[in-house]
This record gives sequence, structure tokens and C-alpha cells, in this order.
Amino acid sequence: MPVTARTWGVLIVLCGAIFLEGIDVAMLNVALPSIRADLGLSTGMLSGVVSAYVLGYGGFMLLGGRAADLLGRRRMFLLWLVVFLLFSGLGGFATEGWVLLVARFVTGVAAAFMTPAGLSLITTNFPEGPQRNRALLVYAGTAAGGFALGLVIGGLLTAIGWRWVFFAPVALALVILLAAVVLIRDQEAPPAAGGFDVAGAVSVTGAMILLVYGVVRLEHLSDGPLLTIGAFAAGLALLALFVAVERRSASPLVRLGILRSRPLVRANVMAALLTASFFGFQFLVTLYLQELRGWSAVQTGLAMLAAAVDVVLAPVLTPWLVNRFGNARVVLGGLLSGLLAYALFLGVGLDWTYAAMLPSMLLIGLMFAFVYGPLTIVATDGIAGHEQGLAGGLINSSFQFGAALGLSMVTAVNVAALGGMTGAEAGLDAMRTALVVPVTATLLAAVIAVAGLRARVREEVLSAT
Repeated sequence: MPVTARTWGVLIVLCGAIFLEGIDVAMLNVALPSIRADLGLSTGMLSGVVSAYVLGYGGFMLLGGRAADLLGRRRMFLLWLVVFLLFSGLGGFATEGWVLLVARFVTGVAAAFMTPAGLSLITTNFPEGPQRNRALLVYAGTAAGGFALGLVIGGLLTAIGWRWVFFAPVALALVILLAAVVLIRDQEAPPAAGGFDVAGAVSVTGAMILLVYGVVRLEHLSDGPLLTIGAFAAGLALLALFVAVERRSASPLVRLGILRSRPLVRANVMAALLTASFFGFQFLVTLYLQELRGWSAVQTGLAMLAAAVDVVLAPVLTPWLVNRFGNARVVLGGLLSGLLAYALFLGVGLDWTYAAMLPSMLLIGLMFAFVYGPLTIVATDGIAGHEQGLAGGLINSSFQFGAALGLSMVTAVNVAALGGMTGAEAGLDAMRTALVVPVTATLLAAVIAVAGLRARVREEVLSAT
């Protein structure tokens, strides 16, 4: 399958869409204090604005991935990009908290359908091998860059007015939509399906929403622990029902056999641990810089900008490393970089200069450059074309679920460590304790990467004999 100029144009459009999704999340996080001050929102409502997006995104991601395979990747991408555009704009006009809740939930649902459709458009437009690998690495680097640059852009827009944090994505989404209508074509028609697995769709979507809700509630474990336990129990029960339904379905939403791929399962677990570590760390650093050091939102965003070095490294250095050493070794090297970054930050003090923080920021950039893209390659490599949307939904679900888990865990540990104490020193001690979460998550991911590398070496030895 030749790679044409139109194909590279499609990649630019899809990179624009994943960049849009990344900056949308990051910009809102920076604007939250201004939104609360203007609309008079309670802490619970403000937390709900963030959680609503996570629930929509994490809850519908698997359904979104399969819908791209069954209903058409281009159709799903364009339709849900329009929904994303409309409801992001609705958030900008909000005058009450419930409007923001609705806007963020539907925007999350739109991202859940749009993102796996975009990823599967890449994997079906580029032939498996070096060209697809480079395309995926550029795509992944753009996504990670969106999270980092969104902090800076969000700080600048919030200084003008928090509503621009919602209106700016509308303008970008409109440009992407116009380009997508012209450039994007499905390489092949979606496979004919015997029917849509309604029972599977309902059960897995309900399960994902309840599990993500349970994870979000971990942030305040003492606030209604029975409800948190009930959410997890109900989510697991629906997940068990989903598995039973899929085993009997003539047209399953998720072919369970895809989970027999050990590289795919390892990639998804490492993806969750990667984002758990990064988003947990980002949250703690934001608290440290703004609440303990008194830095502004713009200064905080600029401090994190060094972590966006992956935007340059992912498309330039990572493909060369992957071709020379393979995905498994590059992923392990990236995780070790992240582990060192978090370990260095454990010694943080109230008098640290930015020069003392910079090594950690740069090492985190290396981690994303060497891990995010290669994991996406592993998770979609060797998967049949008619299941690329499903594979994209799985890996993006893992990224999103990991982000929610990391944020909830560091919040819970930080609150527990702080207790009733006040003051900068107490806050610093609590933050250091919570930093154990990203360190542990990255260490676990590195152990899984070593296990995968050893399995790959054994396979190579067996195939050579």
C-alpha cells in the first residue's frame, strides 16, 4: 500500500486532533481556580467537572474503538469531532456548575469515540513496519506534547479569561474538521457485521463508568467508603457479565481472543502505569509550585514545558532507536529515565531552584518519547485491520484509566499524609510521601518491561535453533 502525500496530510490532521484532546485536558486543569472564583462552585462540584470528562472518556472508550471498526473510522471521527466542538463551546458559555458537568461529560464521550477512530485511521493508512512506526511515534509525541503545552497555553488564556480555555479548542477543532473532510478516506469499507452487540456494549460501558467512578472516589476515601466499594463491586460484576455475554455472542463487541496476545496485554498494563505516574507527578508538582512556592499558573506551565522535549525526540530519535534496538529495549530505557526523574524529585525542598528541578523534567520528556509511542506500536502490531479500532480503544482506555488512577492515588496519599497538619513543611512532607506513587508505578512498569524483554529474547533463541 503506497504512502501518498494525502496519507501524510491525514497524519497531520490526526495529530492535530490528538493534540487538541491533550491541550483540552491540560488547559482546564490550570483554569479550575478561576472557574471556581467566577461561578462560586463548591470543591465537590469543581472535582466533578474534572471527573465528568474522565467518566465519559474512560467509560465509552472500548465502545468507541469497536464502533470505528463496525461503523466506519472516517464517519466516527468526523461525527464525534463535531460533537467535541459543540460541547467544548457549551462549556465556555456556562453560568452554572451543572452546565459544565454536562459539557465535560459529553466532550469526554466524544473523545472516547474520536481517539480510537483516529488511531485506527493511522494504522490502516500506513503499512505495518517502519513507515507505520514513524507515523505512530509522531502521533504519540504530538499527544504528549499537547499535555505539556496545554499547561502553558491554559495559563495564558486563563489570564485573559477562563472561558477562552473552552473557546480556543472550538477554533482549533473547526480547522481540523475542515481539513479532515477533504483529506480523510477510509482505506477499506468496514466489515459486514451480523449485528451489533447491544448487551456487550451496555455491560462494558456500565462497567467502565463504575470502575472509573470508583477510582475517582479514591481521592476522598473517607467520604462514603461504602459507595466507593459498591462502585467497584458493581463494576466488576458488570465486567463479569460482559465476559459471559461476549463468549456467547455471534458478533461480539470485543473478541476475547485478542487478549491472548501477551505483548498486547503487557503494553496495556504498562500504558496504565505510565500515565498513572506522569499525571500523579504533574499534579503534585502543580501543588508544590503554586501552593508551597507561590508560583503563578503561567510560571508553573513554563516549568513543565521542558517535559515537552518528547515532541522533538519522538519523531526524530525514537524511530532510529526502535529500528536499532527494538521496541522492548527502548521502552525499558524510557521507564528507567522516568524512574530516575521521580527518584531525583524525592529530595525536593522549599528552597529548590528551577535548575534543581530541570533534570527531572527533561528525564520525564525522555520517558514519554521512548515509552508512549513504542507502547502504541506494540499494542496495535500484528492486529488484523478489522480490529484496529478495538486495539486502539484498548490502549487508549489503559492510558486514560491509568491517568485517573494516578491522580486519585496521589491525592489520597497526600491527604492521608497531611492529616490535620498545616504549613509549608507539612505540605512538603505530604508531597514527598505521595511521590512514592509515581515511583512505584514506574518501577512496576519497568519490571513488566524486563519480563517482556526476556520473553522476546527466549523467542528469538528458540526461532534461531
